[in-house]
Amino acid sequence: MCGKWRRNVVLLNPSFRARARTLGALPSSCSAHAPLAEAGSPTDAADPTDPAAGPPAEPQVTLRGPAELADALPYLLGFYPDDSIVMVAVHGERARFGGRLRLGIPTDPSHWPDVGDQLADCLISGARKRADRLVGVLVFLCREPAPGQSGQDVKERLRPLAQRLRTACGALDVPVLEALCLSNGRYWSYCCPDYRCCPADGTPLFLPGTSVMAAAAAYAGMQVRGSLKEMEARLAPRTGRRGADQEKALDEAAAELLPRMLRPDGATAVQRATLERTAAMIHRFRQDTPSGSNRARDACDDALITDTEAATLILGLQDRTTRDRAAEWMDGPDAAAALRLWRALARRCTGGYGEHAAAPLTLAGWVCWSTEDGPAARVALSRALTADPDCLFAQLLHRAINEGLDPEPLRRCLRRQREEAKETAETDDTDEIEATEATEATGEARTAETAADGTASPPAGRRQPAQRPTPPRPGDSARPRGPRGGTGPSSRTTGAPGDRRTGRDGDRSRR
Repeated sequence: MCGKWRRNVVLLNPSFRARARTLGALPSSCSAHAPLAEAGSPTDAADPTDPAAGPPAEPQVTLRGPAELADALPYLLGFYPDDSIVMVAVHGERARFGGRLRLGIPTDPSHWPDVGDQLADCLISGARKRADRLVGVLVFLCREPAPGQSGQDVKERLRPLAQRLRTACGALDVPVLEALCLSNGRYWSYCCPDYRCCPADGTPLFLPGTSVMAAAAAYAGMQVRGSLKEMEARLAPRTGRRGADQEKALDEAAAELLPRMLRPDGATAVQRATLERTAAMIHRFRQDTPSGSNRARDACDDALITDTEAATLILGLQDRTTRDRAAEWMDGPDAAAALRLWRALARRCTGGYGEHAAAPLTLAGWVCWSTEDGPAARVALSRALTADPDCLFAQLLHRAINEGLDPEPLRRCLRRQREEAKETAETDDTDEIEATEATEATGEARTAETAADGTASPPAGRRQPAQRPTPPRPGDSARPRGPRGGTGPSSRTTGAPGDRRTGRDGDRSRR
């Protein structure tokens, strides 16, 4: 059976993924992965053995034999798939890699027949939509041995699952070209009965970084992010005493948040406060960039945020509008700090608040996808859908990644939203400043008027009724004097009509 590998399996340079063709929708239980790229159909590709054909249209890697296939698996996915079923479609006469999917191995063997049938139907039905012909399927079963087991024990335990996948693909008229079990640094073939090339105790895998695939991946800038378990551990919630302390802080924050939400315009105030705290926290994370292993960096990030701060942000992000506004931190210098913050918040969703992790996990997946880290984005979104299967934002992002869409249109939409919000905030601030200045100017005018006439001005904004001016009552010092030169008050003499008033000295008063 190993002789069939005289037909080469070609893996194209992953830098051309933007032109990849896509698979159809996958079942909800399946964590799918986008297909590799194609430069063109296999029929019009240049033959690399023909000197007159010139250089190939795209750099490519030719894999020969199951050993090189097993070594290429982490580069196909971007991580090593612990405890997983991986299926890859092979297309065209030159056997190019096409669509691929991954699913965790069900713990109950009674589920294997149904899972095998669904996976085969899912991969093959989607792969047949491509222009080039589907020629076969590759199957990988990855599981590490439990304590007291060997890799060979794992291989025998998973043999019924491998056989079911082979028969399910054969029932759809598609052969399984190779089915490998990867465990404990070795691989076994379920298709090759020759113990001379596939011994019973397995064949060791290549040492890391020594294969042709490793060299090609380094040249292309591909990165393997460790194992799936290591990636999921960075998003797992806290446990033990630290988890209990965080859950207590979440309870206290929820009790404080409810009365605030019931106030008039309380929801708007909470949204604004959450976004302001998020911006301040991202700035804090940018000021302190950790180094070392992933575990050490995550520990440093956890130390940058207190339980109370994390609880306030987690609860605030449950609002859909706030979460969508928080998605604006997706690129530029804030992207890395935002991703670290979302991961830290996902780890704080402990105890009964596990469902609350859907918001920070979805934001983490969005930032990863926006920064061209598809494998990490799929892991984060898969965990978000596990926490809350009804999270529409996570569903849309997960489907968009699996269909090979470009995140740039969504980034443009969020940038436009950010600019509009910024302009609205600036307009509100300007209006508030103008209103404040007008109020202050009115107060100064009233103060000046009061100082001029000696009367108190009414409060600003209150309309006073119009009053007729009344002559002041004459006092001892404010009585009208007599004619010029008089020393005392003038006296009145009542005479006949038409007579003029005169002072007591008989002088006529001035008109």
